[in-house]
Amino acid sequence: MRYTLCLMLCLWSIVVLSAEDVVVTPRSFGCVLDMPKVRNTRIQNPDPEKLNEAIRIFRDSVPGKEYPTGTTLQLIPAEAMVKHDRAAFPNTNGWEFFSLKVTADGTTIQDRGDKVLNTSLKKPCLECHSPAAKFDFVCEKGHGCAPIPVTDQQIAAMQAADPRCKK
Repeated sequence: MRYTLCLMLCLWSIVVLSAEDVVVTPRSFGCVLDMPKVRNTRIQNPDPEKLNEAIRIFRDSVPGKEYPTGTTLQLIPAEAMVKHDRAAFPNTNGWEFFSLKVTADGTTIQDRGDKVLNTSLKKPCLECHSPAAKFDFVCEKGHGCAPIPVTDQQIAAMQAADPRCKK
């Protein structure tokens, strides 16, 4: 009995310690201009090595490569996606989508999960991101996603207008 209990405790410890918990709160999202930028997308990861890996995957459009857990991608201030362990959100390979309300006082998470609706397109985020499954569900030109009705200049203007950024 003692051996079985010890074995179960050891196995539980391995599972718990090997799973990378990603805790996302409103404070996880700040001024997008403070995040490194690749083309139009802002990329963040609290671990510098994982951040460099995420930037490389995005910059080189590496198919079949998963982003490191803890990676945040943002195109515009009011939307984000954060990479968790695949088991957390199996339908999106670990990505959790966020609808955000941003003000000079900070960020409020309006909706989160793998079934979030894009309020401007009136579609689930996953519907647009699914064609980019071989790019770990990350949309960009050439990844199979339908084009968004926003120009590069409009994206830059939305990022520059992020009210959380110190002017």
